[in-house]
Amino acid sequence: MFQLIKVGTNIDFMGKMKYIAFGSLIVCLISIWGIINKMNYGVDFRGGAEIQVKFSQSVGTDELRNSLSTSGFQGVSVQTIGEPSENNVLVKVQAKDTELNLVTEGVTKALQTSFVGNTVTVEKVDIVGPKAGAELRSSAIKAMFWAIISIMIYIGVRFDFRYAPGTMLSIIHDLLVICGVLAFTGMEFSLQIVGALLALIGYSVNDTVVIYDRIREYETKNPNKSLIQNINDAVNDTLSRTIITALATFIVCLSMYFLGGGAIKDFFFVLSVGILLGTYSTVYIAAGVVVTSDLISKKMGSKNTNATNVTA
Repeated sequence: MFQLIKVGTNIDFMGKMKYIAFGSLIVCLISIWGIINKMNYGVDFRGGAEIQVKFSQSVGTDELRNSLSTSGFQGVSVQTIGEPSENNVLVKVQAKDTELNLVTEGVTKALQTSFVGNTVTVEKVDIVGPKAGAELRSSAIKAMFWAIISIMIYIGVRFDFRYAPGTMLSIIHDLLVICGVLAFTGMEFSLQIVGALLALIGYSVNDTVVIYDRIREYETKNPNKSLIQNINDAVNDTLSRTIITALATFIVCLSMYFLGGGAIKDFFFVLSVGILLGTYSTVYIAAGVVVTSDLISKKMGSKNTNATNVTA
């Protein structure tokens, strides 16, 4: 097997764990603030209209977006669908419950006014009410919640239940930071983003399982070594594999982001950021929590032992 990292490399990953964990906590708190105050929820979650429009001539998505925003529409999202030669565009605009029935007519008029000589035909209209949007948002949160719980149970049964909290916290860390990035960049949070987040949960767990398996192997092989040393050895041993896997996946996602077109751009942006975060959190969050929980359990055990001795 090709080794990117030399055999025998001994990087002290756990030595800087306290400082890195503090930095991660600050980033997560900033992300939570951004999610609460700045998140740009799409039509799927806030309510509005989704209109498929066909043009007789080619039109740029940026030009369309600027035209509709200038016309007073809120939360405008534009993406091409199908073959470029078909000139089919999917337009999403936010609207209040009382304005939903007027949105389609308003969008059509605005486009006809802005693109004179370019025939505009409405192919399909889907309307999402605010209540339906709130239900979709709730369903998305539940889907991610149950995915995390199921993975925790799997990790607990497959390895040891002391590994489960680390898996859960590393996934939550990744989701919070990615959603924070979306909030601060102003990207639209849509069902497509939810799909990307669910895919990342699976990717992150795959990385975590590999390292957990190696940690368990080292603990069995070197019972006299400390847990921190065994974790460092396990991470160093799998470092080449981790970097090669993450780099290969990242390059593919980055290629799809730049070359795949507007319809899948947001999806692969989230995957690209998530792959980097997942690699980081597997080492410093998932493995770090195992170390922390082990230290806490040892302290509690020593306190109980001292209390028993005093009583005796």
